[in-house]
Amino acid sequence: MSDKTEIRPFRVDMPEEAIADLRRRIAATRWPSRELVTDRSQGVHLATMQELARYWATDYDWRRCEARLNALPQFTTEIDGVNIHFIHVKSRHENALPLIMTHGWPGSVIELLEVIGPLTDPTAHGGRAEDAFDLVLPSLPGYGFSGEPTEVGWDPGRVARAWAELMHRLGYTHYVAQGGDVGSAVTDAMGRQAPEGLLGIHINLLLTALAGNGPPPAEPSEKERAALDAIATFNTSGSGYFLEQATRPQTIGYALLDSPVALAAWMLDHDTDSYEKISHAFLEKQPAGNLTRDRIVDNITLYWLTGTGASAARSYWESGRSATLAAGQAPPAVSIPVGFTTFPGEIFQAPRSWVENAYPNLIYFNEVDKGGHFAAWEEPELFATEIRAASTSLR
Repeated sequence: MSDKTEIRPFRVDMPEEAIADLRRRIAATRWPSRELVTDRSQGVHLATMQELARYWATDYDWRRCEARLNALPQFTTEIDGVNIHFIHVKSRHENALPLIMTHGWPGSVIELLEVIGPLTDPTAHGGRAEDAFDLVLPSLPGYGFSGEPTEVGWDPGRVARAWAELMHRLGYTHYVAQGGDVGSAVTDAMGRQAPEGLLGIHINLLLTALAGNGPPPAEPSEKERAALDAIATFNTSGSGYFLEQATRPQTIGYALLDSPVALAAWMLDHDTDSYEKISHAFLEKQPAGNLTRDRIVDNITLYWLTGTGASAARSYWESGRSATLAAGQAPPAVSIPVGFTTFPGEIFQAPRSWVENAYPNLIYFNEVDKGGHFAAWEEPELFATEIRAASTSLR
């Protein structure tokens, strides 16, 4: 009997009948009438979804994505009762710094594939050999090829402990961590837990501000006012998916597991910047950076073929539950070094003053001029440059 803790090679091989069933279900979609407004206030536009569905059912080739994943070193290992899938790419350069990166929702490891080259082989992308990383890209529990938790309690803190165990199991005695969206919550938790060997973290979404932790400044600066306004807009007109997944993930899960078009629409309706870019990629055939039609549908198809729409949504419920249980208890401070990059298309651009308040040991902060919520996916070269810069003093 094999040891559950062993690291096993993994290969993607989806059955052809599952792909045929996907196409049949897309063709059988019952469409709503067209929205009555020209903006995003009623949700994802019918024209965008119909073009996405047409492309998905007739032009898209999942086997191309499957081959791309299988060209990478993929593995699974059981941690705390859940089978964890991860990509592990070692650099050809000596003394590469180990880095574990955590994706978010509605993303997956697919959103991080574009940064593998720039981070592991920087000399081929305008960087220096001494900037190289060994890269570990795990799939969150309940997402993609990782197993679904069979009990409650898999909040960001528990995932953070699993990631520390994963890096230990891989033999890394020192490493750094990075995350955005749900991944920023996991990475933040790693920073607060400060497991042995974690040298520092980098984050690109300040979830503490989005959650409304702490009073707003009495006399906000221009950047602070802009951030407060963006958060208010998100909370009043853009956070429907967040509220549903944080309170009723099982309810929306029935639609996400039964209709591929419902799954796609739900995943597109995340934030205004990324929605507009994705819609443009389909209607105008002009992608924003690497946010192309194929790569967008790769990510949606991964959710569909693995049947993880509901289990991924539950991660929001877990976060909300853990926050409720910890109400009134100050979390441990982050004592290790922190780097932060704010991207202009994010839900809000975190001002440096807020980041310094959340992370007193801030060693790197930068505001860049392009990129949004899916920054690593959309602008991989720029994203990799930021990770290199934030990690320079940690090597």
